[in-house]
Amino acid sequence: MDAPWSVIVRLDQVGQGTGRKLAADAQQRARIARDVGLDTLDRLEAEVEVLPWGRDYEIKGRFLAAGSQTCGVTLEPLPVELEGRFSVKASETPEEEPRDPELEIGLDTPDPADLIENGQIDLAAYVIEHLALEVDPFPRKPGAEFEPPAAEAEPSPFAVLAALKRDRE
Repeated sequence: MDAPWSVIVRLDQVGQGTGRKLAADAQQRARIARDVGLDTLDRLEAEVEVLPWGRDYEIKGRFLAAGSQTCGVTLEPLPVELEGRFSVKASETPEEEPRDPELEIGLDTPDPADLIENGQIDLAAYVIEHLALEVDPFPRKPGAEFEPPAAEAEPSPFAVLAALKRDRE
């Protein structure tokens, strides 16, 4: 499957560090919006930096996005502005030791390094991934309140018996 947006940096371009300013065009934003659950994505800009980190690499970035979602209560368009920062470790070699399945993983447990394939890092893929994490899965306009439909009162068992009695007669 084609990526909606791709900005490749080869590892031989990193040196002591390299940075890029990224901006998705209209066609890319439309595909990204569909993939991350937005109705529209009018703006997506990012600054991403790749730095050597020992034998591995650190990918740091920040992004700004603007678009719209559908309010889950009123079904009206809801403008959204999203921003985020990320920092990810990446390595050309997979983890040497698999994680112990009995090891408890918590919020403070560091993620394993992403595996770099073919000596290339796709900066835009990291932006899209972290944008998707910022999208509200249950958007709601300010002040919108869900009111469930009034439930019909269940008839009492005695009323049901009385109706059965009338039907038999």
